[in-house]
Amino acid sequence: MIKQDLIQRIVDRSGLPRTKAEAATDVIFDTMKKAMASGDRIELRGFGVFTVKPRKTGIGRNPRTGAEVSIEPGKAVRFKPGKDLQSLE
Repeated sequence: MIKQDLIQRIVDRSGLPRTKAEAATDVIFDTMKKAMASGDRIELRGFGVFTVKPRKTGIGRNPRTGAEVSIEPGKAVRFKPGKDLQSLE
């Protein structure tokens, strides 16, 4: 499923015009991005939790040349599914 599929399902279920559904979806995703950029935790009950964790420095390899490459420390987004999402079969 891509973003456009999600917007289409919102239009189908809610009856909102496509432009309003698209704007609402954009606002939700932008708000989530800004919250994670500032290091906040996002908890969606029944769905899961998004957290930002520090990523440590490491050494990788260039697959073409085999040369070692230094990997800078950074941040990575982690997702832990909620109980309702884990119980899908």
